[in-house]
Amino acid sequence: MQTKSGVKLGIAVPQGFADGRVDMPLVRRFVARAEALGYDDLWVAEQITGTIASLEPVGLLAYVAALTERVRIGASVFVSTLRNPVQFAKALGTLDHLSEGRLTVGLGLGTNTRKYPAYRLAEERRVARFTEGVRIMKALWTQDAADYEGSWATLSGVKMEPKPVQKPHPPLWFGARAPDALQRTARLADGWMGAGSSTNEAFIREHNELMGMLEEEGRDPATFGVSKRVYLAIDTDEARGWAGLREWIGGFYGNPDLAEQWSIVGSADYIAEKLAELVEAGANHLLLNPVHNYIEHLEVIAEEVAPRI
Repeated sequence: MQTKSGVKLGIAVPQGFADGRVDMPLVRRFVARAEALGYDDLWVAEQITGTIASLEPVGLLAYVAALTERVRIGASVFVSTLRNPVQFAKALGTLDHLSEGRLTVGLGLGTNTRKYPAYRLAEERRVARFTEGVRIMKALWTQDAADYEGSWATLSGVKMEPKPVQKPHPPLWFGARAPDALQRTARLADGWMGAGSSTNEAFIREHNELMGMLEEEGRDPATFGVSKRVYLAIDTDEARGWAGLREWIGGFYGNPDLAEQWSIVGSADYIAEKLAELVEAGANHLLLNPVHNYIEHLEVIAEEVAPRI
């Protein structure tokens, strides 16, 4: 998508339905129109359990891949500690083939460990389990016969075919906020996605920390993906815009009051101004996340917001 600064624009696919009715015709219209308008990528999130009707991300991405030809696809983020890394590597490699090499893999720890008992998982050492899972997937994607000795899995000459289309593997973008998580991102990832639950000011601070860490790791910050999810509503009636965000965020995150802390609402000019702040701070990609009036947002962002950022 053409933007003034060259920043790439992704957009979130309708996935969580606050009224409980999954609208697949909307998903199909949205995906087709987003690709036609030139959006750079289409994104999903992960919520397996919860009160809102939310589609599973691997299956939804496979569906989106089949509906499209050019636009990239991605998830921000898969909570990979809840998944077996061998099976997950196979699923993601398959997605890379289904999309013909258009997949970006967002990975994160997640913030809610209350759901771990449903998976028979312990909260302890979840960071170690996360990093081990990343290394196992990379080994399976890049080695003819993978060898890995870990705390949760052992690979001894394990073969997995076909390898992903993208080499050495689909790009991995980590969701991270805390200093230790940013350090893991600098060491193991190909990009970073700032949380939708963080402010512009927090993003700027975290970005600056990450850039220093990349240099310490001997990596070139200029080649590193830097993005942020932004919950938004473009509406001259701000009360209406906030109402839509409160309903959706209340359903997805369990607290509608978080909408005012996380989101931006206003005219196209105002939205463009706030997004430009993120670009000036170093973002080379933005994941825009409207949660209602989906098709209208696609059009307005393409026509009135993108040319201004």
